[in-house]
Amino acid sequence: MSPTDPPDAGTGRSAGPPQLALGRLHQRRLREVWRSAGWPCQDLIEVELLAAGLLERRRDADGRESLRVSDAGIQVLAATLHRNRAAFDSHESLVARVVREMQRAGRVAWRGLRLRAPPMPGGDRQDPGLLLELPPGVRPRGGPSGAWPTVMPDVFSIRHTTRDDLVEPIVHEVKVRRADLLADLRREAKRAAYLALSSQCWYVLKAGIGGADDVPPECGVMLAHEQALEVLRPAPRRAMQLPLATWMALARANAEPPSDDDAQAWLGDPGEADPGASTEAPQQAGPPLPGDPPGAPPTPP
Repeated sequence: MSPTDPPDAGTGRSAGPPQLALGRLHQRRLREVWRSAGWPCQDLIEVELLAAGLLERRRDADGRESLRVSDAGIQVLAATLHRNRAAFDSHESLVARVVREMQRAGRVAWRGLRLRAPPMPGGDRQDPGLLLELPPGVRPRGGPSGAWPTVMPDVFSIRHTTRDDLVEPIVHEVKVRRADLLADLRREAKRAAYLALSSQCWYVLKAGIGGADDVPPECGVMLAHEQALEVLRPAPRRAMQLPLATWMALARANAEPPSDDDAQAWLGDPGEADPGASTEAPQQAGPPLPGDPPGAPPTPP
């Protein structure tokens, strides 16, 4: 066999295109080529997509080469879009369940609230009163010193109270795919910010993607079944007072409205009269009695 012969020339079989295991980088490159003019990058990701028939090379009248997503590549993009939409719907459905449970517990809940946490410990120009107060043993990594990390928990809730020392803010992070769970657990700085902004931090996992052993002990774990949320491990509770920046974020955001299917709500027709209300005509108030203070309301007969 000569060096110029195809690999399967000696066996009589033609060499077909390699079977490509599509990863996130391949899918991202397909989306980039689809949305762009198709100028080639000439890297190995592009080589694999071309060999798999997901990209095609084109030349214009001046000899300039560009890339085009093939029909097979369009099918891959459509299948990826369908999977992402299904995962998003499953995630948002579970987030809505957590919100309802918090509301039934008498809490005010927000979804997708963007919060800015105080700087991580270790900076030279930080106000000690603004540093994150982390639980013992938690050491954030991955963030620059003095940075104000911005996080967006799936559900953030507080108690319905007028005392700022009793609001007990709670963070719920919802995961429906194991790959997303493992990727999130590697982001220690994000988890440290959640812990610093709440008195409890919970991971809510779709049944089958993980368990309590996968989540660090400073966080609680719930397992989402079809009909109920099971507590696998309670979250440690810590005293917590919300900083002013968090209060301002709550004031600018809209809390989730209560659900219409609340079992404790009034079950009658809102247009009907309250059956427990009196049907008697209101009595007329009599004149003031001697000795009543000036400005006192009339004394009923």
